[in-house]
Amino acid sequence: MRLRNNPNADKILNESNLVIKEASESYFVNNNPIHIEIGMGKGDFIVGMAKQNPNVNYIGIEKFSTVMAVGLAKIEEDKLDNVKLMNIDAADLEEYFKANSIDCIYLNFSDPWPKTRHHKRRLSYHTFLERYEKILVSKGSIKQKTDNQGLFEASLISYNQYGMNFDFVSVDLHNNELSKDNVMSEYERKFSELGQPIYSAHVSFKGDK
Repeated sequence: MRLRNNPNADKILNESNLVIKEASESYFVNNNPIHIEIGMGKGDFIVGMAKQNPNVNYIGIEKFSTVMAVGLAKIEEDKLDNVKLMNIDAADLEEYFKANSIDCIYLNFSDPWPKTRHHKRRLSYHTFLERYEKILVSKGSIKQKTDNQGLFEASLISYNQYGMNFDFVSVDLHNNELSKDNVMSEYERKFSELGQPIYSAHVSFKGDK
């Protein structure tokens, strides 16, 4: 069910010091590695990861303020100090992150954009890979999960054509022994309960920049 619009969402985000409003040289008070999730939804994944990995900093990126406000409430409730949020579009990443500043990017259950004329909007499309490569550290990684087989197959082709390393690929993540530490997003939980297999890939750049 679609989340009902929250007319106060923008105000809530603007008043929170956990939401990054402008670009900065540093978003945290420590030098721990930074991981970002593009399309964080209601925040289940990034909250779970932050709890599981206190020595990693996380930034959740979401362009829909009503959705982000739900995730913000979870972060505030759990009093997490290694998570911040950005209410921006993924196309603007380079305006907020300097080169070689991010260790890992998560793409969880991104919009599959099935129509051919919309393929360039996919977050695994080569123009987005170019943006990711600029902000990621040498040999930085992308970790993707999706329930959509078409998007998954297209993403694998995109990664291969870009010349990336394939570090992990699964067409049934939850039945893979390497997924024991997997943190689920709200969509992942929903689709898993319906018996839908979860596709996952971990890829990394060559590291020769």
